[in-house]
Amino acid sequence: MARLPRMSQTINYVLVGPRSINVAALIHIGRVHFINMATEDKAKEGVPERSKENVERAVTDQTAKKQKAPKQPRPPKEPKNVKPSTIKPAKAPSTPAEPLDPDTMFKEGWLKAVHAERPAEHVFTRFPPEPNGYLHIGHSKAIAVNFGFARYHGGDCYLRFDDTNPEAEEEQFFVAIQEMVEWLGFRPYKITYSSDNFDKLYELAEKLIAYDGAYVCHCTDEEIKMQRGGPNHGPRFACAHRERPTEESLAEFRAMRDGKYKAREAFLRMKQNIEDGNPQMWDLAAYRILETPHHRTGKKWRIYPTYDFTHCLCDSFEGITHSLCTTEFLQSRVSYEWLCDAVKVYKPMQREYGRLNVTGTIMSKRKIAKLVELGVVRGWDDPRLYTLVALRRRGIPPGAILSFINELGVSTALTNIQIVRFEQSVRKYLELTVPRLMLVLDPVPVVIDNLPDDYVEEVELPFAPKDPAMGSHIVPFTKTVYIDRSDFRELDSKDFFRMAPGKSVGLLKVPYPVKATSFKKDETSGRVTEIHAEYEKPPEGESFKKPKTYIQWVGKSERHGSPIVAEARILNSLFKSEYPDAADGGYLNDVRDDSEEIYPSAMIETGLTEIRLRAPWPEEAGEQHMKKGCLTGEHSKDSRVPGFETVRFQGMRVAYFCLDKDTTADKVVLNRIVSLKEDAGKAA
Repeated sequence: MARLPRMSQTINYVLVGPRSINVAALIHIGRVHFINMATEDKAKEGVPERSKENVERAVTDQTAKKQKAPKQPRPPKEPKNVKPSTIKPAKAPSTPAEPLDPDTMFKEGWLKAVHAERPAEHVFTRFPPEPNGYLHIGHSKAIAVNFGFARYHGGDCYLRFDDTNPEAEEEQFFVAIQEMVEWLGFRPYKITYSSDNFDKLYELAEKLIAYDGAYVCHCTDEEIKMQRGGPNHGPRFACAHRERPTEESLAEFRAMRDGKYKAREAFLRMKQNIEDGNPQMWDLAAYRILETPHHRTGKKWRIYPTYDFTHCLCDSFEGITHSLCTTEFLQSRVSYEWLCDAVKVYKPMQREYGRLNVTGTIMSKRKIAKLVELGVVRGWDDPRLYTLVALRRRGIPPGAILSFINELGVSTALTNIQIVRFEQSVRKYLELTVPRLMLVLDPVPVVIDNLPDDYVEEVELPFAPKDPAMGSHIVPFTKTVYIDRSDFRELDSKDFFRMAPGKSVGLLKVPYPVKATSFKKDETSGRVTEIHAEYEKPPEGESFKKPKTYIQWVGKSERHGSPIVAEARILNSLFKSEYPDAADGGYLNDVRDDSEEIYPSAMIETGLTEIRLRAPWPEEAGEQHMKKGCLTGEHSKDSRVPGFETVRFQGMRVAYFCLDKDTTADKVVLNRIVSLKEDAGKAA
C-alpha cells in the first residue's frame, strides 16, 4: 500500500486565524470523507468488500421500490366457500443479531492499512497519557486502538505516563489511569514513565546542541510570538540567540540545569526551520525551567523536557513500531521525525486517526473541576459525567465501551457522536448480557382482599427468558403486592390497559389476573395510598379471560425478605443542549435542573440477592475472573473484587440499573444505566 504523504518543507500550509493548517493533510482527511460517501469507482477502491456489497444492495433495493411493476391480468375469483390459506408468512427471527466481531476495526479499514505500511515482526505500541486528570470516554478509543492493535498482531503495548510536568501531576491520576486501562481488559507489557529517561533525554539534548541543532533562548513569550508572525501573521524571523556558538548554548543549558535562571528566563529551543510552513518546525521548545519538585525524581531536576522533545525519543527508546495518535498531532509528525533524525536514533512510524468526541457533555478537565468545586456533581466519578470512572460508576460495562468503539471503526475523520447514539449501543449490549428483575420506582400497595392474610404462592421467574443458562429464581406472590404508581389510574379510559377500578390486569408470571375494586387517597396530597383488588382465579374447570396487559410487581413477605427497598437515581443528561459550551452564559448556565431524579423508596424483588452473589454481570473485558460473593466501592484496594456497579440488571418495563458505590449493608442505592427503548413513550 502506498505510504501516506510525508510532510516536509515542500508541503504548503495556510494561515487561518491564529492557526496554520496543513493543506495536504486537509486534502487527505477530506478524501477519507469522500470515499465514505462516493459511489464512483475511485471511491470504491477504499471501501471493504462487505461495505460495497451493502451499498450496492441498498441502491438496488431503492431502485426496485421506485420502479412500478407491470400490470398483471386479474386472477379468476375464488369460489365463495373456500377458506383462505392458513399458512402465515414467516416472521423475522426474534433473537437479537449476532454481535459484531470484536476485531473488525483491526481487520479492515485504516488500522489494517497502517499495519500493512509497516508489518513489523513484533508490534510495539504505547498508550502515553499525561497524569494530570481522569481519563474520559475519548481516551477509551486511544486505549482500544493502541492496546487492541498490539494484541491483535501478537505484539505488546506499553502504558507510559508522560510525567514531564510536575506542576500538574498527582498520584490519584496515576492510580486511576492504570485502573481504567485494566478495567477495559488490557494488561500493559510494562508500565513506564517518561521520567525514567530524564538522564538519557538530557544527554541527547546536549548532543543536539553539539550538532548545532538546539540553542538557549532568553526571549519572552511575546517576542517568540512575533518571531512566528505575530497576531497579524506577518513575516517570520529567527530568534536573536539562534546563531550563538554551540559552546555558549551548551554552557547556558548547563546553567539552566544548575539554577542560574528562574522559570521563563531561559529555554532550550530546537533549531528547526522557521521558514517552513508547518508551525511544528518553528524552533519548538525542548526544555524549560520548573521549580516544582517531581513526584518521582524529587528535587534532582530544575529543567524538564517538553512533550515535543520527550515523546518521539521515548517511543524510540522503547522500540515502538507504530506510534498511533490522534489527528491533532498530524503536523507534529514532521518535528517527531526531524528530532529522531537529528540525534541519530531509531525512528518509529507515527500515524494519526480521528479522535472521538461525544456531544451533549463536556470533557475539559478544567471545566469538570469547576463542576466538582461548585457541587454541581458529586465528584469526578459522578455518573452524569463522561469520565471513565464516572461511566464505570454509572454501570456501563467495559465490554460495552469496547463494542461501541469497534462499531464506530477507526479512520482519519473526527468522530462526533451524540449521547443517544452511545446509549443505544450500551442498551443493545446490556440486552444480551444482564438478568431481568421486577422493580417499582414509585410503589403503591395493592391489597388482594379475597386472599388469606398468610397466602404465599412461590412464582418462578427466569433471569433471562431467551437465555436459560442465566437460570431462574423464586419470588413470593402474597396478599399484598406493590405496583408502580404510574400503572394505576383513578379514572379509566379506552387507551389505558393497566390497572383501574373495575379493570382486570395481569401481574407478570402470576397465573391469574387481578381486578381493582377500590382505592384510598391521602386527603392532603391527593395521592393514592392503597388499592384494593380481587384475585380472579376461576372455579375449577373454568377458563378465564386473558388480560390485555401484564405489569411488574413486588410481593410483601417478611419470610422471603421481600421487598428490598432502594434509593433509585434516575440519571439524565447533565446539560440541556447538544453543545453546552456554546450556550448563553457558558456551560454552567446549561446545567439541567432534572439531571438526577431520586426515588427514595423504590422496591426490588428478591432476585437481587442472588445476582449480587453472582456478579459481575457480564464477565467480560476487565471484569473477568473476579471473586464471587463480595463487592467493593474502593477498586484500588483489590482489583479482583468486583465493584458494586457490576451488579447490573434490567428492571422490567423500567430501565437498566446497577448498584451504586453508596450502597451499604443497610441501604441499597441504584443508578439508572440507560433507559429502555420504550422510555421515549411508555406504552399505555
